[in-house]
Parts: sequence; C-alpha cells; structure tokens
Amino acid sequence: MGRSPRIPDQAFRDRTEHDTRPDLVESSGPIRRQTIFSTHQRGPCCTRVQSPTMSETANRPPHLDTPHARPVQPIPVQNDGKQAIALRDPSMLVQQTMVVPPQAMGVIQLFDGSNSIEQIAGKLVREDDPERDTNLGKAATQVTALVEQMDKFGLLWGPTFEGYEKQVADKLAETGAFPVQASMSLVQVAHQAAGGGEPPESPEEQATWAKNLAEGQLTTWMDEAEDPEFDQTVVGLVVPHLDYPRGAEVYAGGYRAWQGAPRPDRVVVLGTNHFGIGDGVVMSPYGHLTPLGRVETDRAVIEGLKAKLGDRLFKDQLDLLPEHSIELHLPFIQHLFGDVPVIGALLPDPLIPMIADDGARVSHDEFVNALREVLAEVGGTTYFVSSADLSHVGPQFGEPKPVDEARRVEVERHDREHLGKFISNDADSFVESMEWCKNPTRWCSIGNMAATAALAGASEIELVDYRQAVDDRGAALVSVAAIALLGD
Repeated sequence: MGRSPRIPDQAFRDRTEHDTRPDLVESSGPIRRQTIFSTHQRGPCCTRVQSPTMSETANRPPHLDTPHARPVQPIPVQNDGKQAIALRDPSMLVQQTMVVPPQAMGVIQLFDGSNSIEQIAGKLVREDDPERDTNLGKAATQVTALVEQMDKFGLLWGPTFEGYEKQVADKLAETGAFPVQASMSLVQVAHQAAGGGEPPESPEEQATWAKNLAEGQLTTWMDEAEDPEFDQTVVGLVVPHLDYPRGAEVYAGGYRAWQGAPRPDRVVVLGTNHFGIGDGVVMSPYGHLTPLGRVETDRAVIEGLKAKLGDRLFKDQLDLLPEHSIELHLPFIQHLFGDVPVIGALLPDPLIPMIADDGARVSHDEFVNALREVLAEVGGTTYFVSSADLSHVGPQFGEPKPVDEARRVEVERHDREHLGKFISNDADSFVESMEWCKNPTRWCSIGNMAATAALAGASEIELVDYRQAVDDRGAALVSVAAIALLGD
C-alpha cells in the first residue's frame, strides 16, 4: 500500500466542498471525547510540560518529526459544553473521529511535511516574547502531543496510516466487494415512509426486511415518475448522485426510461472522485454490496482493461470505499435488471490537470479509448450511466451571499446553456465550453458526462428533467438533471 499524497490539500478541500450529503456527522463513526491541544497556559496537555530532550527528538520517527497531515473533514461539535472540531477521515479508512479545540486547526495547517516539530513551535511563539525560550519548549510539547495523537488516529501520512490502509485492503480482498454505505439511506427513507418501527433482530431477517423496504421504495418512486416514452433505445443516462431525499424524483425520472427495456449484458457507471487521493481514473476488480444484494463486475471487461492499462487502473481503488456517486445508482440498476454486471469507474475532471504526468495513473482519454476497444472486443449490449450533479452554489460552497430567487434564475440560465452543449452530442464542445467559462458554478462531473457522451454512441440526446435543490436558509443550491442518450 503506502499511496503517496498526490492531491494538494487545497485541491482536496475544493473537491470535498462539493459534497452535500446530509449524513456526514451521523456517518462519521464514534467521536472520541479527547482534546489534545490547548493554547491555555494551564490545560490538560500543559501541566508539568518540558521541552523535548535531544534523545527524544533523535528517536522520533521521520513521519512524526516532519508531520504531514492527511486531508481531514472538520465537523463542528460540542465537547463537554464547549465548541470543538471533530476531525473525520473522509476516505473512511479510519472510522474513529478525533476531537480538537478550534485553535488546533491553525496548527494542523502547518503539518505539510516540510516543517519539523521545532519549526512549527517556532511559528507559534512571538519573536518578541520575553519568555520565548521557555514557551518554545511548551509549544513543542503541545505540538508533539497533537502529532502523536493524530498519528494514532491515522490522520498523518506514514506507517500508522499505511497499517490502517492495509487492514481495509485485506478485508476488501477477503470479501471481494465494497460494503454497503450510501445506498443504505434508501432503507432509511423507506423505513421512515413506512412509519418507523423496530427492525428484526436476526441478521438474516434484517437483510430481508431491508431488501423488501428498498424494493418497495424503488417501486413507488418509479411508479410516480412520468414515462418519457422514447421510441429509440435508451443507451445511456445522466442522473444525479445527490442524496435520495432531495434527488429521488430526478433519479426515477431518468431510470423510468429503462423500465421494461431489454436487460443489457452490462452497465457502466461513471462517477466522480469526491474524497479520494487518486487524480486519474479509479476502478476496482471488486463488486459492491447494497440493500438489494451483491453487484458483481464484468470480469471480461475488467481483464481487458487490465491488459491494456495495467494495475495502475486499480492503484487507488480504496477511493471507492467512501464514494457515493457509483453506489447510489446500483439499487436502481438491480431493481430494473436484476443481477446484471456493473463496471464502475471514477473519472477525473478534465479541467484539472493531473498532479504528475508520470504515467502512474490512467488519464481520462486513455480510459475512454481503452474501454471503447474492450467493449467492442467483448461484444454484447452495454448501457451507460453518468452519475452527475451540476451547479453547487451558496455559502456552503464558498460564496458570500445566501441563494435568492435571482441567483436561482442565474444558475438555471447558466446550467441550461451548458446542458445545451452536452445535448448537442459533442463531448469536446461541452468540455471546451466549461473550460472557457472556468466552471464558475462548480459542476462536479464534467469528466464522467463527457466520457459517457463519447462512449455511448448516441444518435440523439434529450433532457428529461432539471431541478434545483435549495435549503430553507439559502446556504446551498445543488442543481441536477436527468438526460437520456438515445440509440438509433
């Protein structure tokens, strides 16, 4: 294992800001109520402090001496009645959540792999401090405590994190499938709609109960969706990866076009890498678990891609563990086509260059060309799904003002202009238009939309639905669409 941190911290923050799932706190795992950094002179980590000795400094492992923090997701929480920050691992490789006081965040920003603990301490104490030497020692002790605790929680790059990563990778190899994550919210929605109640106690009965709830909810959504009544075969869809409560009608409006369609030989689902470190295309040879059961991949396609692109295609496969943009579509596909094989891949944004053009990862164009060749070699019918959300605007995404009606109109005008480029069935023109305007409303799935258009071979593309999800306070607007790619 031991993947290197290829994604700069700011680029990672820009990407994770696009996540709008409502369950970030609930799904973050147990919160350990342990504060390990304080700027107070007399705090739990400042009693009887003394400067690290020369031998202690010499014996520190290199990854602790110059700490490099992994990307974390800060979540405001209350800790013993005081404001605190929970540090969540967005990759979900480490389930525990570490709590620090707010002032620790400024210190953690200095953990970039280029500063030693002593250098970090030097930046925390004023040059004109009359007791600078004494306070440097205290600061170094506090920083050391913070570094050591973050390392225990796997929040630093280094051997401790690699150990956590290996445990997850070994478990994944043993089961051969990614566990149920985001798709379990389908059961939660259905359970709430059914009026609640206690689930069965035995795991077997609980699995059947969850499957029945999920199937029932999918049937309800599909029955309520309007039939687009296309004469041509629908060879591909663009549908959201927004959470089910806000996006269900658009999901169903898109998938309704496949109700009653012949079962394909496989479905390719192209998603977006929201949380991972991979800056190229990310795939895995493993399947997925959902409340409806196990989804297997297409072995012939996987082996064909591996023959053309090598193992680098799977180098960052653990990025799929927390990723919802593929998993949220699997129950719909299972509902419509049963145990059809699914090939999932996370595609990078073509507007953002790869960190290193060293051939260690698979580029967007390499993948599209290789997949096109492999599908032609394997034969059979393939359907495509682009898992795409469009604009992300409002204070939650870094904008200064709440979303008002004028902003909604402005966003819709922008969205429809660029949807028009996509619907014109010219993938290159679509990407060029986004590149020209610099994607001001933060569409997060340009790569997988362009790849779907390039691969599906549609003769015509039609917009089925367009909607905006806005919260009551105007803190965030996420726009989504359902689009059908039609064959001959």
